[in-house]
Amino acid sequence: MQMASDSPHHPPPLAVGRMGAREGATVLFLNSHFLCSLSLHCGKGLRAPGILLCHRCPVCHPDPLEKPPLPVMGPCCGALHPLSLLVQAAMLAMALAQGTLPAFLPCELQRHGLVNCDWLFLKSVPHFSAAAPRGNITSLSLYSNRIHHLHDSDFVHLSSLRRLNLKWNCPPASLSPMHFPCHMTIEPHTFLAVPTLEELNLSYNSITTVPALPSSLVSLSLSRTNILVLDPANLAGLHSLRFLFLDGNCYYKNPCPQALQVAPGALLGLGNLTHLSLKYNNLTAVPRGLPPSLEYLLLSYNHIITLAPEDLANLTALRVLDVGGNCRRCDHARNPCMECPKGFPHLHPDTFSHLRHLEGLVLKDSSLYNLNPRWFHALGNLMVLDLSENFLYDCITKTTAFQGLAQLRRLNLSFNYHKKVSFAHLHLAPSFGSLLSLQQLDMHGIFFRSLSETTLRSLAHLPMLQSLHLQMNFINQAQLSIFGAFPGLRYVDLSDNRISGAMELAAATGEVDSGERVRLPSGDLAPDPLGTPSSEGFMPGCKTLNFTLDLSRNNLVTIQPEMFARLSRLQCLLLSRNSISQAVNGSQFMPLTSLQVLDLSHNKLDLYHGRSFTELPRLEALDLSYNSQPFSMQGVGHNLSFVAQLPALRYLSLAHNDIHSRVSQQLCSASLRALDFSGNALSRMWAEGDLYLRFFRGLRSLVQLDLSQNRLHTLLPRTLDNLPKSLRLLRLRDNYLAFFNWSSLVLLPRLEALDLAGNQLKALSNGSLPNGTQLQRLDLSSNSISFVASSFFALATRLRELNLSANALKTVEPSWFGSLAGTLKVLDVTGNPLHCACGAAFVDFLLEVQAAVPGLPSHVKCGSPGQLQGRSIFAQDLRLCLDEALSWDCFGLSLLTVALGLAVPMLHHLCGWDLWYCFHLCLAWLPRRGWRRGADALPYDAFVVFDKAQSAVADWVYNELRVRLEERRGRRALRLCLEERDWLPGKTLFENLWASVYSSRKMLFVLAHTDRVSGLLRASFLLAQQRLLEDRKDVVVLVILRPDAHRSRYVRLRQRLCRQSVLLWPHQPSGQRSFWAQLGTALTRDNQHFYNQNFCRGPTTAE
Repeated sequence: MQMASDSPHHPPPLAVGRMGAREGATVLFLNSHFLCSLSLHCGKGLRAPGILLCHRCPVCHPDPLEKPPLPVMGPCCGALHPLSLLVQAAMLAMALAQGTLPAFLPCELQRHGLVNCDWLFLKSVPHFSAAAPRGNITSLSLYSNRIHHLHDSDFVHLSSLRRLNLKWNCPPASLSPMHFPCHMTIEPHTFLAVPTLEELNLSYNSITTVPALPSSLVSLSLSRTNILVLDPANLAGLHSLRFLFLDGNCYYKNPCPQALQVAPGALLGLGNLTHLSLKYNNLTAVPRGLPPSLEYLLLSYNHIITLAPEDLANLTALRVLDVGGNCRRCDHARNPCMECPKGFPHLHPDTFSHLRHLEGLVLKDSSLYNLNPRWFHALGNLMVLDLSENFLYDCITKTTAFQGLAQLRRLNLSFNYHKKVSFAHLHLAPSFGSLLSLQQLDMHGIFFRSLSETTLRSLAHLPMLQSLHLQMNFINQAQLSIFGAFPGLRYVDLSDNRISGAMELAAATGEVDSGERVRLPSGDLAPDPLGTPSSEGFMPGCKTLNFTLDLSRNNLVTIQPEMFARLSRLQCLLLSRNSISQAVNGSQFMPLTSLQVLDLSHNKLDLYHGRSFTELPRLEALDLSYNSQPFSMQGVGHNLSFVAQLPALRYLSLAHNDIHSRVSQQLCSASLRALDFSGNALSRMWAEGDLYLRFFRGLRSLVQLDLSQNRLHTLLPRTLDNLPKSLRLLRLRDNYLAFFNWSSLVLLPRLEALDLAGNQLKALSNGSLPNGTQLQRLDLSSNSISFVASSFFALATRLRELNLSANALKTVEPSWFGSLAGTLKVLDVTGNPLHCACGAAFVDFLLEVQAAVPGLPSHVKCGSPGQLQGRSIFAQDLRLCLDEALSWDCFGLSLLTVALGLAVPMLHHLCGWDLWYCFHLCLAWLPRRGWRRGADALPYDAFVVFDKAQSAVADWVYNELRVRLEERRGRRALRLCLEERDWLPGKTLFENLWASVYSSRKMLFVLAHTDRVSGLLRASFLLAQQRLLEDRKDVVVLVILRPDAHRSRYVRLRQRLCRQSVLLWPHQPSGQRSFWAQLGTALTRDNQHFYNQNFCRGPTTAE
């Protein structure tokens, strides 16, 4: 059954078929491109047990960024060779008995029917196998891929799809990280084919028109696109639509030639629309004809600088209105800003008069200097009002605008400061006292230096006030006791100020700095993102406590009890990132009898006194991390005995103090349950013999202990034996442990979680996890583990979570786990360089436990071989694939055979004679070795005979003949026998002559004339004649240097019978090249080939 179109922009389709009656056996037959993967092993076949998955050959589709396509449906192309069918049948028989691949490769099925395909660089919508439960998919996320074309058939097989996320697939060029141009094409029936679709996100895609959409749609996001026109036809028929987001289609990051144009009445047909967002679109007026059903209207950061009652006349159901950022104050802007024109914004007094159901109003960043009470006269139901980033620094001291807002719960007045000015005092207007329902007041960034009772006098009788934000105001004197008069106050934030101690009496009564203003430096006054989470997972938060005071990031140097007068009900005090350097002695926090959480991290506390913090009888959590300066002082001791005197203490952090010596030898506490001792120097402490061996033993109720970053190289059994037996969690992250004695875990009988991440373990081979251990979670990530012994985890029967990510594992063997594998809930093997060779056994195992392996389809990747590095382990069939080397060898052999079978007959038919001629011509230039089989033992190619008395002849032999034949012929050089060079001293003349004649394949006679021959020449010639008679070999070659000399009858007869063996030295230099070629042929070939067959056959071998 064909399920996908075969358009040129769509990936090559595959076909699906059932194999007989065997249930669950599905075969995906491939198109003609993939045929090479079986016969030539060109492609990387994907295989699943019960499913033979195939995808496109990378030779045909060489895009290096393209992920292996999913098995998609389609017709089967190309005929299969019978041998290929047999191979496929064998593969299928092997696969039927095995588990099933993840159903939605390369995506991951998550809870509640969500298929996650984010960040997979897909170029097309995956078409999942028919064997996958496609009907169960209710949500499909394709966020941040490279899908530029959506086809009509892309989602037709997802019958239950309700939510579809296509965000950031083809972003506009200005929003793309590399500013690449892109255009998304959506075919007309792409979404109409999904009648169940309710939520669609097309944000951050380069589309210019609204595509055709199903009437079932409830939520639609078209933000950061290129849609600049909305008319009634665009959204016709969407009667169920309730949420419409069209943000950022025309602003500085997504520039456009014109502002977004919303035709009058374009949205009027959306009768159920309740949420409309048109932020960042350069709108200059509220669109006309908005549906009266709207409850949320967001128009912020446009250019709407005038609002009149008719702009919002029919929106009587409106509950939230955001018109902030339309007329900005640019001195506080963090992005490109257009200064508000002088005299604007213009808000008519009755602009909001008919919005009687309004609950939230945002007027932030609107350059407001005053508040007109008539704006809020009809807003009796208003609960949230945002007036931040305006110029209301004077208005809030005398306004009457808040008198009718009895239901207001949250009021934001932050960053209403005067440019470059800090006020000495701030007195809120009496109208704040009418906000009887106010729960949260945000006043940070107004810049006043003194906080006294008169500052918040208008708020003193607000019964519902719970949260007060006063951070970043440059407050240097604060009367903290005033918060004791607020019985319902739960949270006060005074962080990022300049408070240095208790407020002086004069400052408290307001007798100094009356009305004085101090100029501030210009610049961005937004707070920096300070604060590193300390003791994460150990220290409890303060959200559930009744009263929290945050004084972090101030200028406190000492703590005085007077600071906390009348704050006995305070339960959480945050003093981190100050400069507190005093020695606490048990008197600093005496008024805080109810304090439960105290954060003193990032200070310089001196823990010298044994009664530190003992004035806090209810203290449960104490954070003393990052107080390293006193501990780094040489020769100064530190007393930690105060821990034993805090009866309610349950959480203690001493992290990152570099504690290494001169501290109490033992920590004692009967109540402490969690201790963070990370970032210290236990390696030095435990190196001092037994001095600190029992440092933690006195913590009898300790459950959690963090010893991370303590520079530990070893952890001896006796060290573990002196840890509290009550431990359930032990962290040893980021140390230098290269060895761990696993059998010593029996010394911690209640241990349930062990964290060894970030160490230097290279193998898990020394024993195994002990039998009977209670270990449930084991984290071994970010080590260098490349080997795990068989049955290493098998005895840890309670183990449920195992993290082996970011190691050097090349395989994952089932033998490591034994029967434990089936009970694992989490097995993380991501970030390992798995070796994806043919027949890799780890694929079968991971498929068996796939429910426990996070990120299995896309995040478990190959590390080798090179062509699969960084790709999913399912990018190739690892058990049923053919051996690659053998496949390439077979491919080369078959290709060569076919090429020769076609080429040889054709060339023989077309140019056989020419090929024969060229063959023999080349053969003549190659050294001949076949005729030498019987003479391989002869050391010389030729014995050169000449008359030494003739100096011209001798000179020609040594300087011309020898050089040409021995030095200039390269690999075809000949070995000559010369009398003066090669004859052995001590032998007679005749012995050397005899040896030279019978040790050479040829005898070369160099003659100046042929009429008078005597002496050595004559004797040599006679021996050559004797060799001819005995061996039937004619070895004579004559070179005559004077062709014009008289020639004897023998020479003339030899020229007639064997012409090539008589050579004449040419007079002209142009003929010498031919002479040397002829001489080389004469010396390397048998003279029998040179005889003239018309006169003689040459010497014959005796029978």
